[in-house]
Amino acid sequence: MQIPPNYQTVMPYLILENAEDFFVFTQSVFGAAEQMRSLDDNGRLMHCEVNIGGSTIMFANTTDVFSVQTAGLYINVANADETYNKALQAGATSIMEPSNQSYGRSGGIKDAFGNTWWLVSALN
Repeated sequence: MQIPPNYQTVMPYLILENAEDFFVFTQSVFGAAEQMRSLDDNGRLMHCEVNIGGSTIMFANTTDVFSVQTAGLYINVANADETYNKALQAGATSIMEPSNQSYGRSGGIKDAFGNTWWLVSALN
């Protein structure tokens, strides 16, 4: 099996209202880098790919055919507390404040687009 560069065997594909704003959220909170972008005839985001720490997330705007499809995402970050606070400042809501767990420091947020992110960093 050959997998194209910057792709993984399994990748989330999200269908969102305001996909462009989701892109801005991933940039400001997780430092996402854009890999590719396609617009439809009306200039709306038809397909976009971002890379966060070597992992690709694909997403697009909703259409008459494709309704909202969100996900729960587990993401390893350098500092769960800092990322949690960045996410809240970027419009996310708290699901669980960061705390020490057996697997690391972990907290949860829900972004404005309906996705849940579980933020995890190593315990110091």
